[in-house]
Amino acid sequence: MKYLLWLLKAAIFFTLFAFALNNQHDATVYFFFGTYWRAPLVLVVLAAFAGGLVVGALGMLPGWWKHRVAAAQAPSASEAQPSSAPAAVATTAAVASAGASAITTTDLPAARQHGL
Repeated sequence: MKYLLWLLKAAIFFTLFAFALNNQHDATVYFFFGTYWRAPLVLVVLAAFAGGLVVGALGMLPGWWKHRVAAAQAPSASEAQPSSAPAAVATTAAVASAGASAITTTDLPAARQHGL
């Protein structure tokens, strides 16, 4: 299986390498106010790909930051679980006898507590 993956990676590399060799002619990208950029087509495609990666990463940054803050504020797993098993059974029995109205936000998974 390891050799098959290396063979696949080599095939992808040589395909992209052949694409780069076949597209060495100049391409012109026109910007505003009469400015332009003349470069090999491979560099233009690479620049567009890199720009897409940057824009995608910046678009995901607020979500990553929100999850990071939520994870830092969440209680650890050892604090969330009771230290003794009989207390957990008593708590479960009390919640079951009180009905659905007694469910609090601490009974929900951590992802639900933070509105994710």
